[in-house]
Amino acid sequence: MGSLQFSLVSPEKVLLDQPVSMVVIPGREGDIGVLPGHAPLLTLLRPGVVTVYENEKIVVKIFVNGGFAEVTPEKCTALVREGTLLAALDKRALEIEIKNLLEDMTDSQTEKERKEAEQNLSVAQAKMMEILAVVK
Repeated sequence: MGSLQFSLVSPEKVLLDQPVSMVVIPGREGDIGVLPGHAPLLTLLRPGVVTVYENEKIVVKIFVNGGFAEVTPEKCTALVREGTLLAALDKRALEIEIKNLLEDMTDSQTEKERKEAEQNLSVAQAKMMEILAVVK
């Protein structure tokens, strides 16, 4: 099997830039497995996990907070709002964050504040779901 150049970039830095045998990205409509020779594609990314494979083994899992990806037969480039190693997510800290965001939604004075808290809550809940999926 050949390799595919994969770049994962946040506004702050390049999180990953290396050849991989496969990468699975969290597309807006579902997970997308990208192998060398993949058809060209441009997609929005939902909050979820990017899984990087080398020789059929997972080498890294990174939680991303949305963005978009471009796929060509030779490369996959994902531009994301933020990326965190899945192993670095802390369940207890997320539980506190979710509780605080629920309170923020209740205490919101404006529609803008409520929507921002709702969006942040959605991302925190997605992180928690990924943590719980790993524990199973």
